[in-house]
Amino acid sequence: DAIDKIRMRSLTNKDLLGDNTNFEIKVQCDADAGTLTILDTGIGMTAQELQANLGTIAHSGTAAFLDEALNAAAATGTDGSNLIGQFGVGFYSAFLVADEVTVISKSNDDDQQIWVSRADGNYAIAKDPRGNTLGRGTAIILKLKPDAVKEFVDEDNIGNIIKRYSQFIQYPIYLYSKRTETEEVPLDEDELAAASDEEDDELSIGDEETGEADKPKTKTVEKVLTFWKRLNENKPIWSRRPSEIEDDEYLSFYKALTSDAVEPLTHTHFKAEGEIEFDSILYIPGSAPAGMYDQYYNSKSSMRLYVRRVLVADEFEDIIPRYLNFVKGLVDSNDLPLNVNREDLQKSKVMKLISRKLTRKVLDMLRKLSSDDEEDEEEEAGGGDEDGDAAAKLPSADSKYIKFWSEFGKSIKLGILEDQRNNKRLMELLRFPSSKSTDIPISLAQYVSRMQAGQKHIYYISGPSIEEVEASPFMERLRARNWEVLYFVDNLDEYLNLADYDDFKFQAINKDGTEIDGQKMQDFLKQKEDEFEDLKTWLKDVYGARISKVVISSSLAESPMAIGTAKYGYSSYMEKLAKSQAFGAGGAIKATKILQLNYRHPVIVDLKQRIEDGEGEENQELQDMANLLLDVALIKSGFEIDNEFQQPLVDTVERVVRKTLKVAPDAPLEAQPEFADEVDMDEEGDEEEEEEDEDEDEDVEDDEGMLQDETVDDEDDDEENKEEL
Repeated sequence: DAIDKIRMRSLTNKDLLGDNTNFEIKVQCDADAGTLTILDTGIGMTAQELQANLGTIAHSGTAAFLDEALNAAAATGTDGSNLIGQFGVGFYSAFLVADEVTVISKSNDDDQQIWVSRADGNYAIAKDPRGNTLGRGTAIILKLKPDAVKEFVDEDNIGNIIKRYSQFIQYPIYLYSKRTETEEVPLDEDELAAASDEEDDELSIGDEETGEADKPKTKTVEKVLTFWKRLNENKPIWSRRPSEIEDDEYLSFYKALTSDAVEPLTHTHFKAEGEIEFDSILYIPGSAPAGMYDQYYNSKSSMRLYVRRVLVADEFEDIIPRYLNFVKGLVDSNDLPLNVNREDLQKSKVMKLISRKLTRKVLDMLRKLSSDDEEDEEEEAGGGDEDGDAAAKLPSADSKYIKFWSEFGKSIKLGILEDQRNNKRLMELLRFPSSKSTDIPISLAQYVSRMQAGQKHIYYISGPSIEEVEASPFMERLRARNWEVLYFVDNLDEYLNLADYDDFKFQAINKDGTEIDGQKMQDFLKQKEDEFEDLKTWLKDVYGARISKVVISSSLAESPMAIGTAKYGYSSYMEKLAKSQAFGAGGAIKATKILQLNYRHPVIVDLKQRIEDGEGEENQELQDMANLLLDVALIKSGFEIDNEFQQPLVDTVERVVRKTLKVAPDAPLEAQPEFADEVDMDEEGDEEEEEEDEDEDEDVEDDEGMLQDETVDDEDDDEENKEEL
């Protein structure tokens, strides 16, 4: 602020700068004295201004100066100010870490003054007896508290703090630093004489002088050099026009801002004007961080919020919707107050407007990224057949948006659930695998463009994997008609509840009421309902509560029957998801099962004939066949066999096998051998007992051998004694 003030006034009066035309800020740490000094070449303060601005908390000369500057700018139609401290409370935060604060200031309108306070309610102002040492500007000296000395005299720590919060300040910030260097210096006379004596001692007969002695003797010494190191070398490129910035500059800025080694997929740079003004650069990262969705509801945005180029927050909850937390970048606004806590800032109307505009810009950026890919696909497909080969229009796996979708696709789906305001924009960004593109997901717009003649709806099927939904019996008829089906194989897909897109309604092919037939076919199916009434009634009696009703369906081609669900109820996959939840409803969520019969299948036709002939009365064999058909249909349709029906299934299979092999239902088991229930002794125990017995026998033999040896020795001794006698 102090530099801004003198710069603005110098625009109309160059003499105010005098000999000191450099605008800069310097910071110096002194570990021995326990002080931290901050110096600027700004406007400085007179004794009266020191008393007015520092003698009262929350009084700032900046506020009065800003009013003056705005009035002057109104006459010219410009405003070159970038002032921050309009409230005056920031200065007194120094006493959180300092026992004593000294302010030395030199203004063009007064002598150099000193202001000193120990935060005890008193302060003193006096003329500096040293005279004018600053030239112009202000130096603030903090006498640090004992517990703050270690942190705030650490050169690296101070440098990191300044880089984090003030790296984009337009004026250079320097830190007083030290480094150690080595250099070669000539030896003095005493050292040179000593070196010569050592060489004489080392010479031996036959040594030849090589001329090396003529070279000057040197030694390596370490020197500690002090210098001013600039900390804010990164330029705030967002304040420049996008047309003036190269792509390499955007890439370098992204890496400096995020420390991400992977290049971003795309970016946008814009200046918002109107009700609120701010500059922003937004990036879409090239890869998602590990575990991004594990703590989704506790995550915070990666966006940085700057106010007049000063970092206010690098983790801000409401600056962008939660589902867009993967977006990286920054916002710099002059309309936000700097000296306000985050809670109040988040509640401000200005922040809500910024959040709304940022959301629109991110979605527009993603839409452009996806449309660029689709345009490239159309250009590539333009050289294909005139009838439009569907495979030629498939998106490329290397396209940027497909890469984005593989990393952040879940975020778009979460946006569908959370952001109703931007629902239509998000729908354009959705991608799903389909029956004609299993490897590369397609957009809804691409699906609609490839719809077959007579197709009136967008068809989809949900399941845990592409392999399982492709094996579903409900795919048979649509596959035969070459109608494309979207695969909802992500856990979030079931919760999207998509209603329509581009005036086409979504219909689940494994639910009741799927419209795939014309009017004539619908009338035909009604006739079939009447023809199969006896079979439907018999099957409902056999299956009982396992199904809710039986209908005739045209959705099947090769399977005799399948299990669909109610149109507005849970699907088979939703039932499975509910069971897998750790704290879910478990068995409380049940899909309404509707049995769909394939009236063309020979097994169903034969069953119909048998029931009409009266074979269904107390016919266990026929009931077993019907139950097997139901269990197979449940599994193929994505359901699980309930525990209470697993044993009946086992019994049914055994009865069918016995019947097929002509084994009597009451055929007894063969008798077991007599030794079937005998228990063998522990072989390890027996082996151990045998080993113990062997060890005992060996010990006895050793003892006997020792006795024999002793007897022989005694006899030898007796013979010797006799000879001696």
